[in-house]
Amino acid sequence: MTTKKTYGKILIGISLLVLVFHLLIVVKVIPYQITWGGKLKTDSDMYAFEAASILINLFFVYLVLHQIGYVRPRLGQRAVTILLWIFFGLFVLNTIGNIFAVTQLERWFTILTLANAFLIWKINRVPGTNPQ
Repeated sequence: MTTKKTYGKILIGISLLVLVFHLLIVVKVIPYQITWGGKLKTDSDMYAFEAASILINLFFVYLVLHQIGYVRPRLGQRAVTILLWIFFGLFVLNTIGNIFAVTQLERWFTILTLANAFLIWKINRVPGTNPQ
């Protein structure tokens, strides 16, 4: 039987890879023109979008760490669970968007966003993690 911690560790691993991907965009190893649906046209746009994405991803990792018991609670359990359900919804919507993405790279991210949604569902559904 797979545990909540195992699902959380997989989710954190995926998130860390995504953070590396975003850092590679920031340092221009990966061209930003093939990301964000091709909507970014300037370096300043890229830096703004990537900064926001990195911060959101770090917050997400914190929530997962909280949910699986690896960080000292700063937020209530109910708040963490609700925030993770919001991320679940965002990942589901992102999965749909990635299916119809313009670039092949973004279409590949469909697998990751779907996996993230599934893993969030699993860590929020394991007994003892639902809000009272």
